[in-house]
Parts: sequence; C-alpha cells; structure tokens
Amino acid sequence: MSSSPGLNYQPLYKQIKSLILQRVLDGTWPPGTSLPSEQKLGKEFGVSQGTIRKALDEMTAENIFVRKQGKGTFISQHSATRSLFHFFHIISNDGKRAMPDSKVIRVIRTRANKREQKKLNLKNGDKVIRIKRVRYLDNKPVILEQISLATEIFGDLGKDQEIRNTLYEIYESQYEVKVMKAIEHLRAVRLKKEDAAHLGLTSGTPVLEIDRQAIALDKRAVEWRLSYVDTKNYYYLSELT
Repeated sequence: MSSSPGLNYQPLYKQIKSLILQRVLDGTWPPGTSLPSEQKLGKEFGVSQGTIRKALDEMTAENIFVRKQGKGTFISQHSATRSLFHFFHIISNDGKRAMPDSKVIRVIRTRANKREQKKLNLKNGDKVIRIKRVRYLDNKPVILEQISLATEIFGDLGKDQEIRNTLYEIYESQYEVKVMKAIEHLRAVRLKKEDAAHLGLTSGTPVLEIDRQAIALDKRAVEWRLSYVDTKNYYYLSELT
C-alpha cells in the first residue's frame, strides 16, 4: 500500500481507516451500502485481513458501520429507530422509550448571532435557518427546541418541504450530511413566559436545558440545538459503558 503524505506517522490500520472513511465521505459507499469483504479490501489496499478488520472494528464502534450477522458490514444510515436510541435520551419515569411527535412553530432565515457563529463555526454576516418546534410524548408537550443550521449547508430546508420528526434522516438523505455524534451540555434553567406557554407551564418553571452540537462524519458542527425539557414525568438517561 502506498500511504498518503501526512499519514505515515499513523499506525497502518489508522491509515486504512482514513482511506476507507474518505470513500464514505465522497459517496463511493452511500448509506446502507454493503462493504466488500475484508479479504477483498485487504487485496485492494495491499494489507492483511487483520489490519482491515482492526480498522473496521474501530469504525463500527464509532457507529460509522454496522455489522449484520451472516450478511456483512454496512454503512450505517439514520432511521427513526437509530435516532431514538442513539440521540434521544428522554425517558418516561416508568422507563419507557417513545418516539416523540413534533409540531413546528416557525422557521426563519436570518443572520447568525454570536452564539450561533461560535457553535457552528460561522463568520459575521453568515445566515442560519432557525427552527422552533415542540415535541410531544404521550400527546403531551414535553420538549421545546430551537435548532440552528447554516444556510450554506441546508439552504432550502423548510422552504417547500415538510420538516420531518427525525431531522437527521433529512440531513443524510437530502444534504449528504451524516451526523455521527452529539456534544451535549446539561443544566437547569427557568423558562421565560413565551417559552413556558408552549409547554403548558407557568413563567419561571425550572426545566432541563440540553445544549447540543451535532457533529458530522467530516468533523463539522452542522447543527446547534437548544432543548428545554419538562422533567416532571421524564428524565434524561445516560448509559456509560
């Protein structure tokens, strides 16, 4: 295998991982695609099957790939189920998981404010799409969200199309943006009057604030989301392994 300049300092399996990742990024292997066998990949890259397996194991642990027993290794793709179990951590007090329903309050296009510039790595004057919506669990309003997206990436989102419940599916299928991880900061805050009304609460009610940056496969921060959660009948579940 001939290594690319700048990759030589890395272990061999890391070099292979970078080359495989580039194929995912450039669309050679779209979401849902089955990868060639480890043996074929080894021959193509001129390395051992063990090196290929080590690279694929690490990428599977990062949820870039998914292994299906007896079928092979596939490029992971977002679905309502995957979004629920990987990115939605609000659980009812009885321990049940449920996919929330959503109602969009408004979608606006405007210049990014200072926080949006910082969270999305934007410049002064860059524009964003702001989506405000309420999410319902058991037909009750539980979460108020404000989502900020760079128009440079998601320019026509929300103009002539319905904003679906699970946005990460839209990002992947229509904009080739694959969200791989989320960075979250949690704290308790008190809701302002207008925001509290959307959740059927009184002004000043304490709620859980989730400040989330969604990070794409190419390491870009592609979404900033503020969620305000009424935790009277729900809690945030974090599973550490």
